[in-house]
Amino acid sequence: MGLLSDLRILYHLALKPVRGKDHAARMESFYAGQAGGYDDFRKRLLKGRQELWDAIDAPQDAVWVDMGGGTGANLEYFADRIDRMAEVHVVDLSPSLLRIADQRISERGWTNVKTVEGDATVFQPAGGPVDVVTFSYSLTMIPDWFAAIENALAMLKPGGVIGVVDFYVSRKYPSDGLRRHRWFTRSFWPIWFANDNVFPSSEHVPFLHRHFQPVHFEERQAKVPYIPFIRVPYYTFVGRKPTAG
Repeated sequence: MGLLSDLRILYHLALKPVRGKDHAARMESFYAGQAGGYDDFRKRLLKGRQELWDAIDAPQDAVWVDMGGGTGANLEYFADRIDRMAEVHVVDLSPSLLRIADQRISERGWTNVKTVEGDATVFQPAGGPVDVVTFSYSLTMIPDWFAAIENALAMLKPGGVIGVVDFYVSRKYPSDGLRRHRWFTRSFWPIWFANDNVFPSSEHVPFLHRHFQPVHFEERQAKVPYIPFIRVPYYTFVGRKPTAG
C-alpha cells in the first residue's frame, strides 16, 4: 500500500479525534477513514494471529463466531477449513469494515459466512450453542470486555473453544508462571493506545485462565511500525469451556 497509506493510517491512529455518542459511533468514527488500508497496516502491527488460528482445532460442521471480526481478514487464516464449517459469523460494530468483509466473502464464494453488525457483549447466533468464539485484537476495544468474555462463555457448547490474541500489560505482581512487565511497559502502552480507545489490560489473562481450561498460552512482544527500540506485549490464549460434571 505504500508510505502514503501508512501516513493516512497513522493519522487516524494518533491524531484524528474519535467522536461519537456511544461505543458503536466511536468505532465507526475511528475506522471509517482507514478501512481501505486497514488490513495491510494491521498485518504488520498485529502479531500472533496465525499462531492463534493454528492452535484452534475446529470440528467438522463447526459454528464459529469471530467477535470484532472487522474486514473479515481473520477468515483467511481459516480459509482451508471454512468450507467444512456449518456457519461462520463475523460480528462487528463498524459498517465500514463489514462492507469490506462482505466483499471478501463474495469474492471467495463463502455461502456459509455472514456478517453481523452487532455488539460482542450481547450477540448470540439464533441457532444455539457454538463451537468456537474468537477475539483477534478486539477485546481491548470493547469497554465491557468482561461481559464479552462472559457472553462467549454462555454461547459456547461444553468443551467449546475460545481463542484470543491481543495487546496487554501484566499485573504489577502477576501469578506464578506469568510474565512481569517493567514499570515503563505497564505505564506507557495504556497511555499510548488510549487515544484510539484501545485499552491493554492487566486483567485479560487472569480472567481467561479463571473461566476456561487453557489449551495454548503464550506471552510475547512485537515491533510497532515507525516506533523504534520498544516492543508492545501481546498474548495468545486458547481455552476450552469446562464440561458439566
